[in-house]
Order: sequence, then structure tokens, then C-alpha cells
Amino acid sequence: MAGNKDFQQFMLSEEHEALREAVRELATDKIAPRAAAIDETGEFPWDVYEALRASGFHAIHIPEEYGGEGGDALAACLVIEEVARACASSSLIPAVNKLGTLPLMLSADDTLLKTYLPQVASGEVMFSYALSEREAGSDAGAMKTRAVADGDDWILNGQKSWISNAGISKYYTVMAVTDPEKGARGGISAFVVHGDDEGFSLGTPERKLGIHGSPTREILFENCRIPGDRLVGAVGTGFQTAMRTLDHTRITIGAQAVGIAQGALDVAVAYAKDRHQFGKPIASFQGLQFMLADMAMKLEAARQMIYVASAKSEREDDDLTFFGAAAKCYASDVAMEITTDAVQALGGAGYTKDWPVERMMRDAKITQIYEGTNQVQRIVMAKQLLK
Repeated sequence: MAGNKDFQQFMLSEEHEALREAVRELATDKIAPRAAAIDETGEFPWDVYEALRASGFHAIHIPEEYGGEGGDALAACLVIEEVARACASSSLIPAVNKLGTLPLMLSADDTLLKTYLPQVASGEVMFSYALSEREAGSDAGAMKTRAVADGDDWILNGQKSWISNAGISKYYTVMAVTDPEKGARGGISAFVVHGDDEGFSLGTPERKLGIHGSPTREILFENCRIPGDRLVGAVGTGFQTAMRTLDHTRITIGAQAVGIAQGALDVAVAYAKDRHQFGKPIASFQGLQFMLADMAMKLEAARQMIYVASAKSEREDDDLTFFGAAAKCYASDVAMEITTDAVQALGGAGYTKDWPVERMMRDAKITQIYEGTNQVQRIVMAKQLLK
């Protein structure tokens, strides 16, 4: 058995390797040269979006039957990882498209899927996800946004906070309370809201530490009328859909973290070889060698956790909830550590915008926070262990 060359369990398939190579080539040629400017201006990178769309990488997870590429969970992670290696803001294009549409893929009927997924697959539109509110972040079940039935329609009132790509996306999967007496278990439903629905509006763009090229805003509902056929799944199943969605998409945030960390490690290694002090490259000093070795070791451990978790996501294994939380938590903690060490490895140069590691350090921080803070991930893991 030890010599069986067909043993493929811990190897990427040829298709996945080819995908990684293709995305890396695009990211190196089209995205990396734009990353600093995207960070500096804070403008959404429409040219990057077009490059991703032309290659089918903007929403690779959409099934072929709806006009998509039919990429599996690992394919989506590879795309996000390789784009994030060059530009974290740009990696939120495929990540947010998956986050916004996955609730439909998990719970919606075929009519709704045929209405929206082809538009995302073609690149005509983008799709965001709206769960959190000002007073309902980690405690998402405490949301106050209400949806009240009015004939066949629903009337939405309330707000959602920290919505990635708000104002860029045309469609939003929105969770709202439909039965206050039932709370999170049976009292929350999911809806598709259009950016041009009457009563829908956008808040002021957030001023953020990082991911400047991905706008983050509140979205607001004031007597916003939603046709009944935009209900995602059955009434009262929205919170369960939201949590199932996060089990899958937290892994993509881990992939983003791995990509950011890989980009920072690449810069640190190249700099250490080129920078001379005391008459020789700083890469020759054991103190720095140990730092780089630890960075690479932890990064590879995080990467393997993401790949294993993505396989579990594809199979919908019973332990996906634990692995999704663990992979996201570990990868993002590692990304924060590696990017900080990369700044340290470059010394004073690393602290300037002349080098990309300070941007990568700022971008890495959000991976410890969104789609569930890492403190919440530890709660999720512990609950799975102890149940």
C-alpha cells in the first residue's frame, strides 16, 4: 500500500492544479499591479471584475445547469486563495458572490435558482448577503429587521450592517424576523431583495482598516415591498439557512486568509534574499530563517485545513460545522501572525506603503472578524465537541 502511486487522497487533481495555475497567472498579470492603487483609492476594481468574469472566476461555484462553471468547493477556495495572494479586496468578488447565492442553492426552489443564478454566472450582476445588524452581530438571532405579510407580498423594515459589496451588488439575500414569538428557531425567514426595490437604500460607506476596494455599507429598508415569490425556502427557515451557509462559506474566508498570508511570505522571502546587512543577505541570519520557517510551516498547516474542510463542504459531512469553524479560525489567526511577521522581516521598509506587506497585514485582520469572529468560532467548535 505504501508504494501505491494511485493514492490521491492528499493530492490536488490535475484539474485543480490547472485551475490554480490559471488563476495565479491572471492574478499576477492583471490584479497584483493594481492592488496598491485599489487600496489607496478605495474604489471598486471594475477592471479586475471584468478580468475575473471573462475567465469564469468571478463565481466559479455556480452549477453548469445555471450557466456557471460548476466548480466544487475546493475550486472556489483555490480561486479565492490565489486572488487574495495578490489583492484581498479583489478576492471578495468570488467570495461574496458565493456567500450571497449559497442560501438560494441550499434552500430555494428551482424557479428562484433559474431567475438569479444565470445572471450571476454571466457576470451581469453580483449578489451580497445580509445577516448582521448594529445590535445583532455575533448574536445574529437577536436581529430586529421585520418582514410582515401583506397579501402575497412582504413588507420589510429595518437595517443590516457591514454588508460587503453593498451598492455594487444588485441582489441581496436578507434575513428578517417573520414571527417574533418564535425567535431564531422558526421565526426568521430569508428573502431576495433587489437594489432598486422601492424602500431600499444604502448607508454611508464604512471607513475601514483594510479591504478598501470592497465597499462595506449598511442597507436600509423602509416599507420595502418584496413579492412573495422571492422568499428563499419556507417561512421560518431563514436562520437555519443562514447558519448552514456560514458552515460552507467560512472556509472561503480561510482560503482568503491563506492567500493573503502566502503573498506576505513571498515578499518576506524575496526581501530577505535581496537585503544585505553586515555584509551579507539577511536571509543568512538564523534568527530570520527561523521566523520564515515558522511562517511557512503554519501557513501550510492552515492550507491543508482549508482543503480538507472544502472536501467536507462538498460532501456535506456531519462534522462540517466543526471543520468550517476550525479552518477559518486557524487560517485567519495564522494570516494575522504571518503578515505581522512579514512587516517585521522587512523592518522599516515593511512599515511603508512602498512594500505591500503593510496592506496585507491590514487586510488580514478582517479575516479574524467577519463571517463570525474567531471567538465565536471557538464557541462553535466547543459546542460541537461537547454536544
